Amino acid sequence: MKRVYVKELVCMGCHLCEVYCQVEHSQSKDIIKTFNQQSPQLLPRVSVEERKSVSLSVMCCHCAEPSCVYACLVGALYKDPGTGTVTVDEDKCVGCWTCVLVCPFGVIKQDRYRSKIIKCDLCLGAELPACVANCPNEALVYAEVKNER
Repeated sequence: MKRVYVKELVCMGCHLCEVYCQVEHSQSKDIIKTFNQQSPQLLPRVSVEERKSVSLSVMCCHCAEPSCVYACLVGALYKDPGTGTVTVDEDKCVGCWTCVLVCPFGVIKQDRYRSKIIKCDLCLGAELPACVANCPNEALVYAEVKNER
């Protein structure tokens, strides 16, 4: 199973992974339209954390034993047995935020405008996640997992 890994010593904190994540999940898929015309503004499904001279991109780890999936009261979160990707069915999500509370990495976000959750979906259907494809310093790597968390 493939996952996104961060080379924190290479990350320069440019936040382009956040920008391109928003563009990838927008209706237009156009950077200008995403930020100038889309309302409400989309949230990125990845975040850049900065601590002094170290910065890194933080996103869903698609855990082997995902506590968010087990905690979901309505079954909106599920783990694909083939890819191992933890995905949200937005039609089922009721915005109870239970998954937000149990995620050990704090990567599930509340989309308060739609009363749903959002999280990294590894850009389902794409050959390469948008954050990895557009990282100018190659700080994000999409590679096979050796030991799942």
